[in-house]
Amino acid sequence: MAFSISLFLLVLLFSFQSSSSSLLSLNKGSSLSVEKHAEDVIVSPNQMFCAGFFQVGENAFSFAIWFNDPHTHNNNHTVVWMANREQPVNGRLSKLSLLNSGNMVLVDAGQITKWSSNTASHAPVKLHLQDDGNLVLLDLQGTILWQSFDTPTDTLLPGQLLTRHTQLVSSRSQTNHSPGFYKMLFDDDNVLRLIYDGPDVSSTYWPPPWLLSWQAGRFNYNSSRVAVLNSIGNFTSSDNYDFSTDDHGTVMPRRLKLDSDGNARVYSRNEALKKWHVSWQFIFDTCTIHGICGANSTCSYDPKRGRRCSCLPGYRVKNHSDWSYGCEPMFDLACSGNESIFLEIQGVELYGYDHKFVQNSTYINCVNLCLQDCNCKGFQYRYDGNQIFSCYTKLQLWNGRRSPSFNGTINLRLPNSNNFSKEESESADDHVCSVQLHKDYVRKAANRFERFSLWLATAVGALEMICLLMIWGFLIRSQQKSSANKLGYHLAAVGIRKYSYSELKKATEGFSQEIGRGAGGVVYKGILSDQRHAAIKRLYDAKQGEGEFLAEVSIIGRLNHMNLIEMWGYCAEGNHRLLVCEYMGNGSLEENLSSNTLDWSKRYNIALGVARVLAYLHEECLEWILHCDIKPQNILLDASYQPKVADFGLSKLLNRDNLHSNSTVSMIRGTRGYMAPEWVYNLPITSKVDVYSYGIVLLQMITGKSPTTGVQSIDGEESHNGRLVTWVREKRSATSWLEQIMDPAIKTNYDERKMDLLARVALDCVEEKKDSRPTMSQVVEMLQSHETN
Repeated sequence: MAFSISLFLLVLLFSFQSSSSSLLSLNKGSSLSVEKHAEDVIVSPNQMFCAGFFQVGENAFSFAIWFNDPHTHNNNHTVVWMANREQPVNGRLSKLSLLNSGNMVLVDAGQITKWSSNTASHAPVKLHLQDDGNLVLLDLQGTILWQSFDTPTDTLLPGQLLTRHTQLVSSRSQTNHSPGFYKMLFDDDNVLRLIYDGPDVSSTYWPPPWLLSWQAGRFNYNSSRVAVLNSIGNFTSSDNYDFSTDDHGTVMPRRLKLDSDGNARVYSRNEALKKWHVSWQFIFDTCTIHGICGANSTCSYDPKRGRRCSCLPGYRVKNHSDWSYGCEPMFDLACSGNESIFLEIQGVELYGYDHKFVQNSTYINCVNLCLQDCNCKGFQYRYDGNQIFSCYTKLQLWNGRRSPSFNGTINLRLPNSNNFSKEESESADDHVCSVQLHKDYVRKAANRFERFSLWLATAVGALEMICLLMIWGFLIRSQQKSSANKLGYHLAAVGIRKYSYSELKKATEGFSQEIGRGAGGVVYKGILSDQRHAAIKRLYDAKQGEGEFLAEVSIIGRLNHMNLIEMWGYCAEGNHRLLVCEYMGNGSLEENLSSNTLDWSKRYNIALGVARVLAYLHEECLEWILHCDIKPQNILLDASYQPKVADFGLSKLLNRDNLHSNSTVSMIRGTRGYMAPEWVYNLPITSKVDVYSYGIVLLQMITGKSPTTGVQSIDGEESHNGRLVTWVREKRSATSWLEQIMDPAIKTNYDERKMDLLARVALDCVEEKKDSRPTMSQVVEMLQSHETN
């Protein structure tokens, strides 16, 4: 009887596995649906590669190619190419279609084209995934109209050419597949190079920039500009850079990838172990990679412990979770030389970005040279031999590296009123640098009969064990009270930590330093146990069960946008519900508007950044994520005055299923002066309530006037703002209306065309009828159209 049950369960299991489908090609008029991403997959004839929708975030997908491993979860597939890495599509209604015109298009839920092959053909064509991982669009004669090998992302497959027309661009991180700061390409001298192209600076770091091409063993007279890796592990480049991997000579799955840390590595796959290992890397001392620890920092490397980033004395880290942001000064440096001192640091080299160079200089002359320039941050003083010292003054402190062999010092310019001697440091993510290159030991093949007997015995035992485990697991799951623990483990897996209430109470010193409050709760400043400054929000009346709360935190915690406050953790203990997020030292937009610290350029960039993140929440990520409380207090500014929207997901955390009930509306409708008419008149709530609030924020940024002074009352209830909107609309009929409504703080320096556009967009957003308001993606398009003008 037990065997019959086991056999039935196994047949049932295999029937589920065989229910999924795959395609060998896609023909004209056909499409792949994101909602069937597990089934709508194109597979290569040798079953090694798959092409389809790959999940890059919560409800966010990219069309990609990956190595086929049935035992790997979708998010862990080894991706080798992406079509829309910059613009993921929604997890609903998005499709990749091969049109009858011969064009291949990727459209999102709003029928907006996110990517296209830009091809045309009246003859029959098909999309086919080849055995080498190349996705090709070809006609019946075999003519290739388009192929993925011509547009690599961060990976080269064996046989795929890197040419003068292509380049590799790293991902932002291991989990963020959007384009990063590192590139591999052929330069104008026909030399294959690795380049750091950051937000502020760019530089070449491989081959070593202090070497001429011929000194690095490169040729620059071959203008063909071609590099290729083959399947047995040999890499050749037209500039004479050649190598063979540690396991060369054997055909196996391989890939060359420009990793997010700026190093290029060849990975080989052991089919027996089902694991990838590094078989070659371009750079062995990862501290020579530019930008790896950001500005005002140093890098040290230990093969056992990996890479470690440290802030220079007097500087502190900007973002503990991403060292590419570097460090920021903890002081204001006066121009007067009498108020500056120089701190000497041995064994540290800062490469590049020299402002002035003086050979055969004394130390005192170098000090005076730096003091003559108010922007000089320090100087490098190096011994060149023969009693000759060289002086290099620095306006920027980049590419710091600890090097005991460096025969010189770094001298930091600091205010003499402070004593900076300690460095702020921590280990950086060095996910593959410390891996040992190795050869796989290949055992002698066993006798066929012995192998078959061993396989049969193992298979029978495994089948019985699987049956027992399935029955046991079913019984256990039926007795579980909730899924809270499982969700907690999932949150930990995606980097969201669970804090105890006592930890957060200690971090906030008993919730003593309040820095803000809104409709959802009170925000306190705290210092976590790892010394990170955090904003800790204590939610009002969060009466959900732990499982429901964790499910919502999981969704919000996995949102990923540069203009969204990053969530670090949560607390769900008893009736306590708290969220732990990154802290922004520059305060809120409200504070900066009050202090007149924002010029016109900053205000326009803030408007654009907020529009982008709202478009992401409304359309590119989860359709039902509404903010519901857009106001200047919830728009925080980082060190570069880039906006970060906080308090997002409020409507969901406070029970989004009852969004239209009167009790819920009164609790989450937002802040007076910024509320859309829908809240007051109990109309259906859509993303257009955020659009309205965004329009009010724009008017406040333009005029400098607070909308709360114009709030009226309807039956004792606070209404939406009317006076500020009406005042601006009345002024619009005047000839010089912009000058009449403009904040005096920006009247002297602004772009009139952009100001007119911003004002018109604001008035469109605050239309009484929600259908007359634009979507946030339309707002982004309008603002971006004038961004470069």
